[in-house]
Amino acid sequence: MKKLSVKYFASVREAIGTGSEPVETNAATLGALRDELIARGGAYASSLARGKTVRLARNQVMSDETALLAEGDEVAFFPPVTGG
Repeated sequence: MKKLSVKYFASVREAIGTGSEPVETNAATLGALRDELIARGGAYASSLARGKTVRLARNQVMSDETALLAEGDEVAFFPPVTGG
């Protein structure tokens, strides 16, 4: 089990109801972690669902779902940001 700090931003944070939480996971990659969170159901399933565009970062670096996770990583999920 790895202990991670998971952060949620913007509409993802609003849906889940928290900005961050500690997560213990066996997930090896960001994609596997996303799947574990989706499996929780409810707001996690709807805001992180496959088919929804969700950006991911590992240790404050934009990453794709194949990025490997390590003990103590900070992971962030957020919707695409539009400028104006």
